[in-house]
Parts: sequence; structure tokens; C-alpha cells
Amino acid sequence: MASGSEESFGLGVRHKLVTLAEPNARWQQAYTQEEAAIRKALGDLPLDIQHFGSTSIPAIRAKRIIDIAVGVRRFDDGFLCIEPMEQIGYEYAGNDIVPNDHIFGRGIKGETRTHLVHIIEYGGAHWTRFIRFRDKLRANTPLARAYESLKIRLAEEYADDRAAYTEAKRAFIDEIVARSD
Repeated sequence: MASGSEESFGLGVRHKLVTLAEPNARWQQAYTQEEAAIRKALGDLPLDIQHFGSTSIPAIRAKRIIDIAVGVRRFDDGFLCIEPMEQIGYEYAGNDIVPNDHIFGRGIKGETRTHLVHIIEYGGAHWTRFIRFRDKLRANTPLARAYESLKIRLAEEYADDRAAYTEAKRAFIDEIVARSD
């Protein structure tokens, strides 16, 4: 493991399942520790590292997984990150799950996920989408609550199918990202 005990931060969701937890103030600390470990491992490859996803939105329920965006100059720089990320406990899931996104996971292999890292082009479509959505929810509490309500409903409907849960949120996220406000 790259940093402190995942259990102390209340992290971990069983493979492919969707369970939401009450907000935990320690999730930000978990991210901060992980960011430091990633920066140390990757050196000057990242242009920026950001906490995104529901654990980065104060006061809403979230899957107990820390989502991290690592912005690199070019998508192909993500290949240079595989070995250093593996050295700090991440498993490379590949870049064919989501186009232009190198995905790394950490947890108990095949059982529980605690962290997901997306190594993507800084300023590219994925980067913009992740950060814009996070920032809009952080700035608008009613919008964050609407998203939380959607997540709760979808978590009940897709409790054992994380991929379907994620896909079912897409239209809401697309609408928010597209707004000019």
C-alpha cells in the first residue's frame, strides 16, 4: 500500500457492487496522502493531480472509492506510469475500457476497490469533464443533492452492477457538464 490504512478512512467497495456511504471528512485526507504517494512515484510526469468523483463533493453519499485524475502532457505518457504505479500497489486495468484513459485500481485484487486513478491528457476531454462536473457540484448544493438522490435511486436499482450504475448516471453528468453556468 502506498499510504495509510484504507480501513481508517472508511474506504472499500466489493468488486462490481454499488454501495453508498455517508460522507466522511477523512476522505479528503485519504486523497491528500494518496496524491503525495503518486507524485513521488511519478516524478515530473503529472502536470496536475486532482480529487474528483463523489468523495470529493462535501456532504453527499458516495461509493467508498477515492477517484483521482492524473493529468499528463500526452495520453501516451500514461504508459510510462504503469511500472511506478504498480510499485505503489496499483493494478493497471488498461486503456481499452474507456478510450484515452489509463485506468489503475487499488484494493484487494479482484475483491475490493479503494482507489481508482485515471491517467489522462491534461486539459483533454476527460480532464475537463471530471473537473467541471466536480466544480459545478461543489458550487451548487441543490445540484449536488439532486445528484445524490439520483445516485441513491440507481444504487438500489443496480446494486450488483457497477458498470450499469455508472452508465445510468451519464445523462445527468453530460447535462451538467454542458451547462454554461
